[in-house]
Amino acid sequence: MRQQNAKAPQHDLPPLELLRSFEAAARALSFTKAAQELHLTQSAVSRQIQQLEESVGVLLFERRHRAIVLTEAGRILQRAAVECLERLRDATARLRAVPAPRQVAMTCTPGFASLWLIPRLAHFTASHPQVDVRVSAALEVFEDLDRARLDLAVRFVPTSRGTGAALFEETVMPLCAPQIASQLREPADLAQQTLLTIDGPTDMDAAPTFDWDPWLEIMNLQGLRMKSTVRFTHYTDAVAAAIAGQGVVIGRMPLLAQVLREGRLVAPFGAGASSQRGYFIEPARRAAGNADAQDFMRWLRAEAELARRV
Repeated sequence: MRQQNAKAPQHDLPPLELLRSFEAAARALSFTKAAQELHLTQSAVSRQIQQLEESVGVLLFERRHRAIVLTEAGRILQRAAVECLERLRDATARLRAVPAPRQVAMTCTPGFASLWLIPRLAHFTASHPQVDVRVSAALEVFEDLDRARLDLAVRFVPTSRGTGAALFEETVMPLCAPQIASQLREPADLAQQTLLTIDGPTDMDAAPTFDWDPWLEIMNLQGLRMKSTVRFTHYTDAVAAAIAGQGVVIGRMPLLAQVLREGRLVAPFGAGASSQRGYFIEPARRAAGNADAQDFMRWLRAEAELARRV
């Protein structure tokens, strides 16, 4: 028989699985019944009780012939174990009762986010008030959406490489503030204006008019050189400069359709040219199990269809 007050190892708390076995055995006063309740063998429960006694340094049960009885130390630990396990069960039940947060996480270019998505986003949140929408607006392309914990991406790619549902193709045309438009009677007059453009995919190695190229080609103006050039990292900054009357920017439609309707920018030469690029919805694998992500993608397609009709 081990001594009642054998020196215990210096541990703050015994392992939880030992307490569960102890609580079941103390309640049933039977290692066999505790084993049946916990789906363990009787010998496994007996070993766990022995480990617990060694951990606390006292005997918890008095072993009698075909019976076990709690010692005074066992009764003290039983009261504490019951209270502890009940509080854990209550806390776990409350946590399970809390619904998981509803969220849609997406990525897109900064221009698409600022100029097209955000002005419309309130339409979705109004009809889905319980859904949190997380928009990652970045030039970085997330190849593995699931690893990035994203439900979908709106990709801006050449139409020949587009995968997923197509939102719309892009049309480009020069846009400027109304006071500058009065100076532009024909495309050749652009030579007297400031070119507002963005850094190309290879930064300063790109031609300064790379984003203008589709329109310049249609107009047979590939050799056009404008008076001066201001380059920006983000397209939205180039648009802001154009609205401020600082030059002419290539307008990407339909991203700037609302700005055009409001008259903040005008198209001095009328219709544009296809850039052979477009916006496509690419869902992540995880989106298949997210009903809100499915709703969001349907909403994007509906908004794109509505924008085409306006």
